[in-house]
Amino acid sequence: MRRGLFVTFEGSEGCGKSTQIRHLASWLQARGADVVTVREPGGTAAGDEIRHLLQHAPQGHGLVPEAELLLFAASRAQLVREVVLPALDAGRAVLCDRFHDSTTVYQGVARRLPPDQVAAINSFAVGGCLPDLTILLDMDAREAFARLRQRGTTADRMESEPAAFYEAVREGYLRVAAAEPDRLLVLDAGRAEDDLARAIQSALTERFHGFFSR
Repeated sequence: MRRGLFVTFEGSEGCGKSTQIRHLASWLQARGADVVTVREPGGTAAGDEIRHLLQHAPQGHGLVPEAELLLFAASRAQLVREVVLPALDAGRAVLCDRFHDSTTVYQGVARRLPPDQVAAINSFAVGGCLPDLTILLDMDAREAFARLRQRGTTADRMESEPAAFYEAVREGYLRVAAAEPDRLLVLDAGRAEDDLARAIQSALTERFHGFFSR
């Protein structure tokens, strides 16, 4: 059986990743693909516990950047081996809301941890399981925060960071995209929702037409 397709979505808070993942999942399913959607941190029983600690539990508010980095990596290591790799081996399409690029940017750039150490921990966690394509939904940090406020929900720990943090996040993502243009596709998250969905669908059709012709 041929390997499946691994697509990840990246971007700052409020950029519309979840919405576009839903659109893409429906589009892929309509073309006969067996789709798995996951999110980071989380996606497994252990990962969901880590997600709660990182985002909502009061104990998570005192985490140092190094501990935060290792917790994200632990959740990712479990997700890769428990969910992602088995799904890819079964020929399924895996859509992931955040993956290793988030750690590169949030902890390595915005938290200012040593990039070589972040890269080594990232590599150990994923074990060579890298996305076939990463969709980066790029958005001005102020506009992203405006979207978050419109949701009317309580901000989690990561969403409560100051604007300067998210400016650094955006710059970090664009740096990653410039370094790996073949893997990362940068799209303006401010585009109309349906227009953005069509652009993502077009990119997959062009790059992975073999996946749809099996």
